[in-house]
Order: sequence, then structure tokens, then C-alpha cells
Amino acid sequence: MKNVYDTLLERGYIEQITHEEEVKELLAKESVTFYIGFDPTADSLHLGHFIQIMVMMHMQRAGHKPIALIGGGTAKVGDPSGKTDMRKMLTPEDIDSNGECLKKQMENYLTLDGKDGYVSNNAQWLDELKYIPFLREIGSKFSVNRMLSAECFKQRLEKGLSFLEFNYMIMQAYDFLELNRQFGCTMQLGGNDQWSNIIAGVDLVRRMESKQVYGLTFKLLLTSDGKKMGKTESGAIWMDPEKTTPYELFQYLRNIEDADVENCLKLLTFLPMDEVRALSALEGSEINKAKEILAFEFTKIVHGAEEADKALETAKALFSGGNNTENIPTTEMDASEFEEGVLILDLMLKLELVSSKGEGRRLIQQNGVSVNDVVLEDFNRLITKDDFISGDLMIRKGKKVYHRVKLK
Repeated sequence: MKNVYDTLLERGYIEQITHEEEVKELLAKESVTFYIGFDPTADSLHLGHFIQIMVMMHMQRAGHKPIALIGGGTAKVGDPSGKTDMRKMLTPEDIDSNGECLKKQMENYLTLDGKDGYVSNNAQWLDELKYIPFLREIGSKFSVNRMLSAECFKQRLEKGLSFLEFNYMIMQAYDFLELNRQFGCTMQLGGNDQWSNIIAGVDLVRRMESKQVYGLTFKLLLTSDGKKMGKTESGAIWMDPEKTTPYELFQYLRNIEDADVENCLKLLTFLPMDEVRALSALEGSEINKAKEILAFEFTKIVHGAEEADKALETAKALFSGGNNTENIPTTEMDASEFEEGVLILDLMLKLELVSSKGEGRRLIQQNGVSVNDVVLEDFNRLITKDDFISGDLMIRKGKKVYHRVKLK
């Protein structure tokens, strides 16, 4: 049977690891309990999170036990890693609510039944800590000089790093110690921006428990030019279908750059590597077939086969001139709003098709906006009830982004 380490390596997930040969041997001979943390700063996972979810699914399928750690405690501090400014402070109520939403989503992809996998919340121990005992027992194990040299702090020192955020590394390290004590957890995994925090946890467990534990990081989901994937003009690509519809998720991946196809097929699908390599080798217009398969496979993982089928059917209908628009993103608006007419720029802004009126003007000047298949030339154009056909209005941005407005 193939070692999951070889699978993760072949598919390009692994970035850094503390003890490669030991980890590889360990994953081959026993069921390993490992954890990944998710701070509940929003009420849904987004596309960037899904590398972590995919790694957890690969690991669990190979017989290892995941702990999905909800950062109900660490979210009250905020992780400075990769951030140029301090995170917005959330209320405890929002953090708790977001944590429950993340837990429900992760249960769609992982078995977290307390036997084959676990879900935990670090608020259970972090909220109960007493300051002086914690400083004496845990804080004494950390070198400030070493912490300040960590990459996660370096980029913040010039702009200013609050003492609150400075504690994040210690708290995350303490999580590893608690999970080791409670569940026998021996591995912490995370994105490569978490390397310094993971190293701190490995070191703390070794000092406190005299046990060997391990850390591993994997690639962030980046485009070929180094930008984070999962961001659009209207915001993040969410896993919550109420925030990003299955069709919108499908279309986002269907429209990625050719250079990103192989990486996404490896990281965001379970397709065999022979098939990944064959699809990635397609050239010219043929590469669109690979993008369609990528979009279908990932939408199926996130939302199920039925929603993936609907998204594929809708995309094919639109681009072949068909009539099946059932699954296109749709916004219902009161007919009275169009009595006097609505400026197309205001409407596109409301529908989140553009992030600003300036962007909308540029698109229209470049013939990039159509209403009911008619290219708009005037950005002062008013949309009235007369523009609706049987109560529907179809706006197209560029060649591939559609949005329907339905009168109610």
C-alpha cells in the first residue's frame, strides 16, 4: 500500500518538514494522530483553506486520524503570520458562531466522530489559563531573541507588532502540547506561513514531555505568478453555497490560467496522477477540457455530484447558446426599483459584478458588458422594467461571467 507521505510529495503538497525520514517511516507503520488549526475569523471556509482540507482527507483515507482544531481561543488574539496589519477583533459571540459553522462544514469532508477523527476547540484550555502560572510554566521555555527572528514576526516589526499578537506563537505551541496530552497527537500540519509557529510547538512538546513530535507544512494555493488563488473582484471564493454558489465556484476554476491547471489538478482533486499529467499536457483550446474536469471534480468534492452536474450543465448550456439558466447566480429585486430606472453601474455594483463604478466604466468602454446579449456602449444606461424579458434580465461581464436579475 502506498505511503501517504509519497502521495503528498508526488502531488506537490509538501513544502517543509522537521524530520523527513522519521515522518515517512512513522506514516508507513502506524496510524498517526495529527492536527491542523483553523481560526474562526469568518463563518465559512474559503478556497485557500481547502489545501488543508485536502491534506486531511488524504491522511484520513490512509488510516491516520485528524484533529480539526477550531481556534476559538487564538482567534481572540489574531495570527500575525502573513499580515501587514493587526486583524480586526471579533466579539466572543461571533467567534463561537463562526467556529460552529466551520465545524459543520468540515464534517462534510472528514469523519470527526471521536474515533477516526476529532474536532476540538482551543478556547477550552486557552480561556482558562492563569497568567502568572502560564508565564512561569510555558513562557519560560521561549527565547524572545529566537521569536523575533521568526519570519511571521519579521515583516511586522517595522510597522509595529502588538504584545497581544506576539503571544500568538506561544499559544499555538501550547495547543500542540495540549493535543499531545489529550489525544496523543504527534504531528502538526499547516500552510508554509505557519512554519515558525509549528517549529515552536514541536520544541515545546519536546521540552515539556520529552517526546519526539513532528511538523510539516504544505504549499499555499498560489497562481503561477505567485498570487493567492481564491480572490475575485467581488471577494473570496467561499465553500458556503450561500456565499459562493456551486456554479460560481465551478466557473472560477473553469476560468483559471492555463499555467495553473496542473497545480490545481494535483492539489484540488483526487484524480490519479497519470490522468493529471495527461490532462496537464493538453495544449491550445484542448486545455479547456482539463479546466472543465478540474472545475467539475472540485465542485463535486465541495458540494456533491448533483451540484457539480448542475454547474457543468449550466456552463455548457450558456456557452452553446442553450436555454438552461436555472443554476446561474440570480438576484431577485422588487419591480418597483426599476420604475424610474437603475443606472447599469449602480446595478452591477449592487450585484457585486464590479468592485467600483470606475471598474464598471472601463468594462463598458472595452465592450465587456452585455445586457440580454446586447453589448452596452453607454455607462449612463438606465435599466428599466422594459429591459426584462418575462421578468428576467441577463447581464454578462466579459465572456464567461453571467448574472440574472429576476423581478418579484
